[in-house]
Amino acid sequence: MKRELIPGLGGAVVDAEDRGVLRFLTCGSVDDGKSTLIGRLLYDTKTLLSDTIATLEKTSARRGLSALDLSLLTDGLVAEREQGITIDVAYRYFATAKRKFIIADSPGHEQYTRNMVTAASTADVAIVLVDARKGILPQTKRHATIATLLGIPQLILAVNKMDLVGYEQATFDAITASFRDWVAQHPDWNVAVQPIPMSALDGAMVVERGERMPWYAGSTLIELLEEAPDAQLEPQAPLRLPVQWVCRPSQSDFRGYAGRIEAGTLRVGDRVVALPGGATSQVVRIALGEVELPQAVAGQSVMVSLADERDISRGDMLARVDEAPPAPRREFEATLCWLSQAPLSTARSYVLQHTTRSVKTRFAEISSVLDIHALAWATPQGEVRLNDIARVRLKTQQPLVADAYRGHRDTGSFIIVDEATNDTVAAGMIEAAG
Repeated sequence: MKRELIPGLGGAVVDAEDRGVLRFLTCGSVDDGKSTLIGRLLYDTKTLLSDTIATLEKTSARRGLSALDLSLLTDGLVAEREQGITIDVAYRYFATAKRKFIIADSPGHEQYTRNMVTAASTADVAIVLVDARKGILPQTKRHATIATLLGIPQLILAVNKMDLVGYEQATFDAITASFRDWVAQHPDWNVAVQPIPMSALDGAMVVERGERMPWYAGSTLIELLEEAPDAQLEPQAPLRLPVQWVCRPSQSDFRGYAGRIEAGTLRVGDRVVALPGGATSQVVRIALGEVELPQAVAGQSVMVSLADERDISRGDMLARVDEAPPAPRREFEATLCWLSQAPLSTARSYVLQHTTRSVKTRFAEISSVLDIHALAWATPQGEVRLNDIARVRLKTQQPLVADAYRGHRDTGSFIIVDEATNDTVAAGMIEAAG
């Protein structure tokens, strides 16, 4: 494998073919094979330890199965194993020679919509599984809608269980055409769809191609994932650096501002503005651990030193002066998923957590609620309750520096926390200024 010096990484030598970390989720209807697919990926990429495989063999044999039940690798809760379904979001990790992966296995049941939203909020790619025998189901459309709503730019339509339909190309073509026709009804969706036939049970077109579908000349699933773009790290986007910590050691004149660059590139010599206060200065030092860098890019956690002493604190946002940073505002529209058993209340205040900044907020208006069956926005008929997805208008006590979610996922998202219980009650995406 070719190795070279990559600028901006502190002089580290890395694999030139290493495409970084890709976060993806599996979603779709119940029993479409999501957990089995993840188990197959882990098994065929040689990620599993020998004792894990031995335990899996014993459990499968105890259940009277002739082959390994790979779904058991993600269904970790007792209730999941008893019911044979996924309830919680299961995260797994594996790597190939080209890339590292973080997988989120989301539940297929409608009542676990909030879990699916949680999994999708950090994903770059969504694998939407379809049972080849059943075709496109309502829950398939729901999950595809939620994934698109959450800004996932690529959907892989994985037509699974092809072994149960004789690996017929006509079945795959019909399902693909049906899904594409449905997506075409939503011209505002900015999403790419990549269909692929597979059998997670026998491994065809997952990591290995197999010999049962010679009519399919496209990439395997693992090849698609290895080449998929990382949607969240945006080195070419305007700089966004939320300040997480102000470093001022005792008996020292040093002052540094630590945080993770969520978007853009920061260079020594750049003029930056700290929002919402508006103080400006020039970057004189960027450090990644003990290493000084001439520049840093999205995804790196750095310590920044400025030429002037400025009143900057945790929660402020550093942006480049020449990149027209967003104006601080106290009112904005958002789409949110309600995660709490207690309904949303417009009569009380909550805490809104946005990047590293916490502000008190109230819901000024509930504009509409997504009808999860019709997949259409409707006038709210009652309270916003658990698993509901709603469009709202919020007012914050202090100004917030935020982007629209469609342009910047990390700085366009937030969570809502109940002041009394400290529970996270909602996850939201900023749409526009109020």
